[in-house]
Amino acid sequence: MPSENEPGGRAREHSLPELRTRLDDELEGIATQVHALAGAKDRLEGLLDAVLAIGSDLDLPTVLRRIVTTAMHLARARYGALGVLHESGDHLDQFITAGLTDDERAALGNVDFPHGRGVLGHLIRHPEPLRLDDISSHPASVGFPPGHPPMRTLLGVAITVRGEIYGDLYLSERHDGRPFDQDDEEIVRALAGAAGIAIDNARLFGFMRDSAEQFQRLLLPVLPDLAPFSGAAVYRTAAEPAGVGGDWYDAVVLPDNACAAVVGDVVGHDLHAAAAMAQARNMLRALLYDRKTPPSSVLTQLDHTVHATTDLPVTTACLARIEPADKGWTLHWSTAGHLPPLVLTPDGHAEYLHADPGIPLGVDPEMRRPDHSHPLPDGATILLFTDGLVEHPHHPIDEGLATLRDLAAAHATLPLDNLVRTLADQHPSDGHDDMAILALRTP
Repeated sequence: MPSENEPGGRAREHSLPELRTRLDDELEGIATQVHALAGAKDRLEGLLDAVLAIGSDLDLPTVLRRIVTTAMHLARARYGALGVLHESGDHLDQFITAGLTDDERAALGNVDFPHGRGVLGHLIRHPEPLRLDDISSHPASVGFPPGHPPMRTLLGVAITVRGEIYGDLYLSERHDGRPFDQDDEEIVRALAGAAGIAIDNARLFGFMRDSAEQFQRLLLPVLPDLAPFSGAAVYRTAAEPAGVGGDWYDAVVLPDNACAAVVGDVVGHDLHAAAAMAQARNMLRALLYDRKTPPSSVLTQLDHTVHATTDLPVTTACLARIEPADKGWTLHWSTAGHLPPLVLTPDGHAEYLHADPGIPLGVDPEMRRPDHSHPLPDGATILLFTDGLVEHPHHPIDEGLATLRDLAAAHATLPLDNLVRTLADQHPSDGHDDMAILALRTP
């Protein structure tokens, strides 16, 4: 066995540092790979989170802005923008930006948004991904307008919806000062694919919401001539979830010269609720013409009819008749689980006619509802409304009712069209339910 002074021993002694160096190099390489894999895993998880985030909203402007900010986060960019193509496809119709400071926005206050010249126009005509280390060096570059923040690097990716170019996503200036790389391009391209689906969903939802709202407005009546009474109504859709619901109203002068008015609320916020609302309203108008019975009897007959012939959801309603009296007028009303009428007198006094509300329609057709009456002076205004006008999740309904009463009293002398619009505009609710207001004024 050789000693340390023999050649074999010296060879082993010299090889140990080399082995350590080689091992350190390999460990460093492994650490670099692990770090890269961890970074890739983080970016993949970030991409998945981003896809879920942009797909979680169905409001198109919100979706577009979220796409921009999400892309900025994934690519570590300071500035981002999304240019939406005009339907002609040759210029930008919208330009959504993010990352600008208040001072930078103020400096661009008098500058119109870009419509697709220069490098942006190049992306419109050539919708392949574009990475630039120096924007000014590109042949299509035309520079920036006065007041524009300095931007040197660019990453541009097209967004496609149903096979058509919808717009282009632009990113500029990584926070670390380095140009965008291949990884940035790939992850933003992946995001752009998910963005196209999110945009398509939001557009389809918007179309359905607008169509449903239009459908409901067509179902609601235009108030007929109520002379000698005057009347006005307003309907506002819910902020969420679909712009359609079951609120309804109607008013008509009957053959016996009484004026009948009703406001109702079908449970639900969908097309089924809207269709059920239309059925109930049409049936009720027929019953009002056929019967001169008290309001409670009309509601009971409506309950029996819809129970036998339709699949009407639970519905609340307030039905009123205004009849001539020896001195002034008399209001007769009955409610099916609905909020009470609000009466405004010409001198600005406002009063809720609290009384037994009875049970909603669709619960028990055999259970009778009480009738109530109240004298009205000439020029009195009767307000019937749905709970979407006064309900707020953070306040008791009595607080909303009190606010509405005070608001109505302060505007009691307005023409009825202005009055109902004012109440709808300044309502005390949170706006997350549809609302209907019907106002009648005695001669």
